[in-house]
This record gives sequence, C-alpha cells and structure tokens, in this order.
Amino acid sequence: MEPMAHLGVGIGWRPEISDAVERLPGLDWVEVVAENICPGHLPDALVRLRERGVRVVPHGVSLGLGGADRPDPEKLAALAERAVALGAPLVTEHIAYVRTSSPALEAGHLLPVPRTRDALDVLCENVRIAQDALPVPLALENIAALISWPDEEMTEGRFLSELVRRTGVRLLVDVANLHTNRVNRGEDPAAVLDSIPLEALAYVHVAGGVERGGVWHDTHAHPVPPVVLDLLAALRSRVDPPGVLLERDDDFPPEAELAGELTAIRTVLTASGPDSAPSRGRAPFAPAAARSAAPVPVPTAPTAALTTATAAGSVAGSVAGSATAAAAGQVHVSGAAAAGHGPVPAPAGEAGEAARTRVGLRQAALLSALVAATPVPEGFDRQRVRVQARALTAKRAGVVARLAPELPGILGGDGPYREAFSAYAGGRPMTGGYRRDALDFAEHLLIRDLPADPAARRRLTAWWRDRAGVRPPRRVVRWARALVGRAA
Repeated sequence: MEPMAHLGVGIGWRPEISDAVERLPGLDWVEVVAENICPGHLPDALVRLRERGVRVVPHGVSLGLGGADRPDPEKLAALAERAVALGAPLVTEHIAYVRTSSPALEAGHLLPVPRTRDALDVLCENVRIAQDALPVPLALENIAALISWPDEEMTEGRFLSELVRRTGVRLLVDVANLHTNRVNRGEDPAAVLDSIPLEALAYVHVAGGVERGGVWHDTHAHPVPPVVLDLLAALRSRVDPPGVLLERDDDFPPEAELAGELTAIRTVLTASGPDSAPSRGRAPFAPAAARSAAPVPVPTAPTAALTTATAAGSVAGSVAGSATAAAAGQVHVSGAAAAGHGPVPAPAGEAGEAARTRVGLRQAALLSALVAATPVPEGFDRQRVRVQARALTAKRAGVVARLAPELPGILGGDGPYREAFSAYAGGRPMTGGYRRDALDFAEHLLIRDLPADPAARRRLTAWWRDRAGVRPPRRVVRWARALVGRAA
C-alpha cells in the first residue's frame, strides 16, 4: 500500500464557523460533509481556502456501505463529483448502516454493523463497488456505538484488519469513537490500535462528547476531553498519522477556543512520537498477513433470533425472491487487486444473496425496533435499545428544526415542538430524508386539526402549502385519515 499523502492538522469546515476557520493560524486542511455542499456552487469561504492551498476532503455520511444493499449508484456518483470539484486527495465514509430497503426505513444516524463473516462479506463487496466508482482513494471510519450486536464472530481489530486485507481500503481512525466504545461497549482502545493495520491509516478524527448516566454521547458539541487526547497520544506512539482533524458540529465555541484545541492536538503529536514512553516495551507491530492468520474463536451459540414478526416478516417477504438471483461464482475484484497490488482477491461466492438476506433481516429487525417501536430482537440489551431510540428521535427532531426553523415558532417554542414531534415520530418512521420528514410532520399535525390555536394552524397550513406545492387535505379527508390511523 502506497504511503498516504501528508495532510497535517485540520478542522471540520462548517458554515457556522467558516469565518473563524479562515482565520485559524497554521491550518493545513479541512473536511466537509459531502452531502452538505453543491459541487457547482461551493461556498465562497471554501473557495478561498482552496485558493490558499488548504486541502479539502469530502466526508460522506449517507452511503451506508455496511448495509445489506449494494451502494446506490447515484450517491456514489454524487460523492465522486464532489471529490473532483474539491480537488480532494481522497474521500471518506463510515463502516455503518443507515437504512434498510425492506421495510424501507431510515435511521438518520450511523448504526454499527454486526462483526460477523456475513456482514464482512457484504461490506467488502460494497467497498469494492464504491472504490471502482470513485476517482480517488476511499477511507472508512470506525463509528461510535451504543448498542452491541449479540453473537459477534470477530473483534473490532480483526474485523477492520480483514476489511483492509481484502479490499485495500484505508482507515480513518476516530479516537473519540474508540473512547465512546470503551464506555458504552467495554471495548479496549489499546487492543484495537494494536491489532489494526496502521500502515493503512489515512487520518485521525478527534472530537468531544459527554457522559450521562453511564453512557458516553459522542456529541461533537463539547470540548475534546483529556481522555481522548490520551488516545491520540497512544496512537501517535505507534504511528505518525498523515493527518489529524478536529470535529465540531454544534454549540460552536469562540474562535480562540477552537484555536486552543488545535494547539492541544499539535502538542500531543509533537510530544508522543514512536520513541516516547507509551510505546516502550510494546511488542512490534505485526504485519497484516501475520495478524490475519491468527485463530478467531467461533461462538457456539446460535445467531440471535429475530423476535419481531412484524419486521422480520415484512423483510422476508420482499427479499426471498432475490435470493435465487445470486450469481454465486461472480466475485467483484477492485482495480487495485486486478493491477497486482493492494487487496487480496475475495473467495468465490463472497457476499452472495443469501448472506445479504441474512444481514438484511437482522439489520431491519434492529432498525425497526429503534424507529418503529417493534419488539427488540433477542440478544440485545433492551435498555440500551430504548436509549438509542430516544436519541434517534431527539436527533431527528433537532435536524428537522434546523431545516425548518419556522416549525418550533409556529408550535410555540422548542418544548411544545419536541413534544409534538415525539408523538409523531413514535408512529411514523422516517423513510424519505429529513426534508420530507418536516413536510410529513406538518401534514400529520394538520390531519389532526393541530395546533389547536386557529392562527397557528393557518400559519402551519401556509408553510406546508408553500413547500409541498399542493393544497392541504380537506377537513373530511383529514377526518378519514385520522380514523384510519386510529383503527390501525
């Protein structure tokens, strides 16, 4: 694998802090959320940074490469277009799933994939499809998670090592996420760092969060805590990272605080080289080939059953027909493998339709429990699932409020808005993205003759009409829909 180009120290570019980012001293590069920019109309502040020689890396959040479905060609084309428009040296995404197609559900969040052979096969094929569609190298990020899958067959380190070995993909290591998973899932960050192929490291994320009730929330809205900087130092003691990036997505601090956090990151990188104290006495880093040969314990317990008949039944009905369409002998080999270097060719039959069906059933059952209030699948921590479900609803309400800031005003403030949105979200999973969700929420209220205040209801009707492009349902239609909803 060729060495990654040096990036240096950077920050996540967000419109809210664009002026401050331009003034930050010694800034080497920035990362942008790929879905939030238009290639033909780049923000002026971003254009000025590029003209100064500041590199820009697009960071995708919606591909869902860990999902059971193959990547959406349109989403891949859009990511490729952004890479070209920004002159990016690489693009990044996540090892996660974000949606299911049967039933059609959107998480609005990055959810962990089960570390099983089936899930790895599916992920590897999806990564190769993405690599072939992108004009620059792809790097994938380890995510923060609250929920652990039952009956996993691999550790995080082994799963990531196998992914790199089989695809040649690079890794974006988020040390804040390593800390999150230590608190929430009991995973040892040092064990992960000791077992993953750090020669594949593209760059590193550093971010803040907060602990509430024994759960670490990866908020990206708090200062970077010392424990996360300690993990950056631990990684630096093992390898010189090509780049390190500070993420901040909300509750933005004054410019001086952002500059101070970047200074703290630079200090760690300078003081924690491979010859520093944390690395002395540590066993030499084993090459990927040696690590992949290590035995992996295989659990004897059966795969967790799906106890939600609603979710599993609806999924099974839609995917059963696709199982016979598998071309079991066809193996996707990425361009790097075909050229004689990079990933190891996959075994015949990898990611067959049967494996995709099994992964899809499990992912749909969990996502349905999180967003549609179906029973929690067997083997999951029910309390953690409930916490995650509430967090997803809160995030969904927050994003809708940012996209449609008029809604909280019409409904009388943030408190009444969130109460109404929670009542709506409990029975209406998101299926078409946040903008569609805002319209569906408004229609949901109007069908029920809400809000109760006539003036507020008229304002909501006008808001909905302006954006939906049609007249709201007549009162008789609203009554009929409400009766159908209550009967269901």
